[in-house]
Amino acid sequence: MEKWSKRLVFMFFCLSVCIQIPYVSSSTAPLQGNQGNKESSAARTFKLEDAHVVRCSRERSRAAWKVIEEYLMPFVEQERYKISSGCRLHPDNDLYRDQEQHKHHVDINEWRCGYCRKNFYEEKYLDKHFDNRHFDLLNTSHSRCLADLCGALHCDLVMDSSLHKTKCNPAAAARNKHLCESLADSCFPVSKGPVTGRLHEFFLRQFCDAHTCSGGPKPFPKGQKKRTSMLYISLSILTLMLLPLFYFFIYLYQRGIKSGSQELKRISLSGRKKKSF
Repeated sequence: MEKWSKRLVFMFFCLSVCIQIPYVSSSTAPLQGNQGNKESSAARTFKLEDAHVVRCSRERSRAAWKVIEEYLMPFVEQERYKISSGCRLHPDNDLYRDQEQHKHHVDINEWRCGYCRKNFYEEKYLDKHFDNRHFDLLNTSHSRCLADLCGALHCDLVMDSSLHKTKCNPAAAARNKHLCESLADSCFPVSKGPVTGRLHEFFLRQFCDAHTCSGGPKPFPKGQKKRTSMLYISLSILTLMLLPLFYFFIYLYQRGIKSGSQELKRISLSGRKKKSF
């Protein structure tokens, strides 16, 4: 009787264990699923953060565009030539061009975002705002980093020059000269006519000849031609409009003085006549 009772107890114990096994496995499955969801969401977050990293210096791109705008484009416009979009110097090939055009320097310590009208004390904070809030407006589908051309365009000269006084590297100078000459060939092909031929020669003299460690010519030997700004034109027109008014008021003032002096003379003469009577 005792053997049967022990067997029944053992069978009951085994049955209870068998019933609990599926419950344990089913309860652990959601935990594994939640862990998988956490891992996948973390992976997605990492991918998004990694996607916001653009391997293109905004500061050097800005310096490159400044060189193009001041030391190249005035001469190109003088020849009445339009650079094709296939040229890497074209504005459309600047990754940050649209954002830079939506940057307004309102006052000395005030910069404004042209997209959302927010104000910032310094330009660097506006740059960070563009990176954080308006990153989606950048066209990152193509490799269009203007900073990659800084070596050919001598960007260091328009940046803080005290940070770039380094010894000349012949290998780097040769690479920059090759890049510079390839820009001249692609942007101003000699075969297209005399205008592009002149601009091709100008580009070589203005930018490429200085890429040497043998003490050759300095960059930008042709100098720069700053284009007349709209502010200057507006002030000139306003001055021309106000100048006649200025002279008109002077005329009225002098006329008033003369008429006043004549009236005083008349009064004084009449007073003398009365005394004589």
